[in-house]
Amino acid sequence: MSTPEPIIKSKQTEKDVNGISTQVVCTEFSNYIFIVITQFGKIGTLISVSPDSRANDITTPTFATKVLLGKDEPLTHVCAKNLASFVSQEAGNRPVLLGLALKDSSIDAIKSIKEIIRSCQVW
Repeated sequence: MSTPEPIIKSKQTEKDVNGISTQVVCTEFSNYIFIVITQFGKIGTLISVSPDSRANDITTPTFATKVLLGKDEPLTHVCAKNLASFVSQEAGNRPVLLGLALKDSSIDAIKSIKEIIRSCQVW
């Protein structure tokens, strides 16, 4: 008898990004993807990233970001769009709930973190 597949799929990993230990947890729910990226060991700022239905050009998807909890700074929105837009697209335009707690938000770090997210793919 085979074991049933879990209702909620989740993967996690830990890797160094520019010398900083970075944990990533990706969890798939029926209506959204939940991703936590932390270099502090806590959820940090919680951001909703969802496809923007008001966009007129279908070929270039746009995403709306909204800080639900934490610091609402321009860099937070830029990082969230960069890290979560590809996840939303690959998951059939589902919204992404992103927990972000980064010490290093440089371009190189964001690129490395995107690859870590891909390794935890549950969608």
